[in-house]
Amino acid sequence: MNSFTFSYPTKVYFGEGSAAQAFRTELRKKGKTVLLAYGGGSVKKNGVYDEVKALLKQADKTIIDFSGIMPNPTYAKVQEGAAIAREQHVDFILAVGGGSVIDCCKVISAQALLDEDIWEMEYGKGQFPNAGIPVGAVVTASGTGAVLLFKKNEKSFQKE
Repeated sequence: MNSFTFSYPTKVYFGEGSAAQAFRTELRKKGKTVLLAYGGGSVKKNGVYDEVKALLKQADKTIIDFSGIMPNPTYAKVQEGAAIAREQHVDFILAVGGGSVIDCCKVISAQALLDEDIWEMEYGKGQFPNAGIPVGAVVTASGTGAVLLFKKNEKSFQKE
């Protein structure tokens, strides 16, 4: 096997007040328009939505709501999110929820920048996208296995 060096820098904000700290630090590096994506509404019932929305407003972001991401998101839901991201010129996608929301947003991120259908690209041609809108996550479900690989300060991502 050839020698190599692997680096996987990850920044995790955890604990009381961590959301505010993360938003102050990280959102200033992102564009103006944020797609705020979430599922069926538990984030509204438990107050997370209001807290996240207030932090986005404090950061002077334009917020585009995208709700209703279901468990095991559908192709149609991904396409709906990608269309909104393109039409609204979204600079950053913020997934608020568990693995399904986060995974859906990863595909939306890529599909929004593609001129072709991501399903046909991957399963028809065996090719994979190499760019996407930057994505962040507020994880609301412990134990989610969702992983996102982004190069620092770039729109490029790597396939796992």
